[in-house]
Amino acid sequence: MSLFLTYVLAGLSIAMPVGAITVEMTKQGLKKGFMQGWAVGLGGMTIDVILIFALYMGLASVLSIPYIQLPMWLVGAGFLFLIGYDSIKNADQGIILDGEKSDATFFSTYRNGIVVALSPGNLVFWISVFGAVLADSYDANEKASFLIVGAGILTGILLHDIGLLSIVSITRKAMNRTMIKWFSIVAGVVLIGFAMYFIYNFIDGVSSYL
Repeated sequence: MSLFLTYVLAGLSIAMPVGAITVEMTKQGLKKGFMQGWAVGLGGMTIDVILIFALYMGLASVLSIPYIQLPMWLVGAGFLFLIGYDSIKNADQGIILDGEKSDATFFSTYRNGIVVALSPGNLVFWISVFGAVLADSYDANEKASFLIVGAGILTGILLHDIGLLSIVSITRKAMNRTMIKWFSIVAGVVLIGFAMYFIYNFIDGVSSYL
């Protein structure tokens, strides 16, 4: 139990820094409500589960190869730039104020979470984070403990998502359509900022080989 609780805290720590999923989740939570924001988080967690399994099977060693990693940073930047641009362009669309009914389906927003999480650069970033945390816990003779660690990390991320969206759902009650629109614009700028960070990693990686 102590091992599980330790890695629940690790999962919370991993989820705390603002990332592309957090930005998209908060944006959808403000525009469309708790369930739509949580759908984004669940989409991201679906990829997290796959990543943990893939790391367990040895994917981290493959993605650590520079010739594979570098193009993923660049493609990831393109993904996030497009998502950020769309967030700015459609900032005033799809806003559902408190008490109104959303016409967006849970699955469509869940799919958005998967798309953001599947951004190649985002995968490289999260695999480096997961890899650092999970590498210390992996023991070929104690595979069950690795699963406990993975479950603890996912539980921590889930608690973070629920806590964040609870705050968002309370906050949106005091926000009008214009305020939510501007938050969507800011979210788009932040996502483009992540795209620029991925481009920086690409350039830095290339320059190290020149």
